[in-house]
This record gives sequence, structure tokens and C-alpha cells, in this order.
Amino acid sequence: MSSKTQNSEAHQTTDHAAIRKWVDERGGRPATVKSTEEDGHAGILRIDFDPPDDGLERIGWDEFFEKFDEAGIAFLHQDRTKEGKLSRFHKFVRR
Repeated sequence: MSSKTQNSEAHQTTDHAAIRKWVDERGGRPATVKSTEEDGHAGILRIDFDPPDDGLERIGWDEFFEKFDEAGIAFLHQDRTKEGKLSRFHKFVRR
């Protein structure tokens, strides 16, 4: 689910390869909020950028996408700012 409009607009996707590419291009890593983990399972998902956030724990892509699919969420993101710079704007939304 992605629109073919201006790059400064937000796009929504559930495509794992597209999400990973977007995150990798911005130096991000998949993570979970530490205080929300349960029984060794990832909690609330986040993307962590440098410098690392102390409240997040970085996890592997397999665990990230397993939780992503289980939660039934989509990745809303912006490719570029209105000024044309690489954007880090993103959030997780219900499908």
C-alpha cells in the first residue's frame, strides 16, 4: 500500500523488504521498548537510531517482523522532508 505522490508525503506499507530498506538507508535498527517485553518476546516495536536510546533494546529482523505480523500493524513513513532531505519520520499504525 503505497501512493505514487510526492516524496514528502507519508506512505504505508507492510512489505518487509521495503521497511528494512527504509530503515537501513537511515542507519536505523529494529528495536523493542525494554519495559514492554514479556516472557522473552518482543514488546512494543520501535526503530532505534544512533545514538542508541537507553529505553530500547535492539532486536534482530526476524524477531521484529514476527512481532510486526502478529500485531497486525503497518509501517507509515516519509521518504523525504519538504526540503528534500532524507526523512526519519515513521510510526506504526493499525492495518
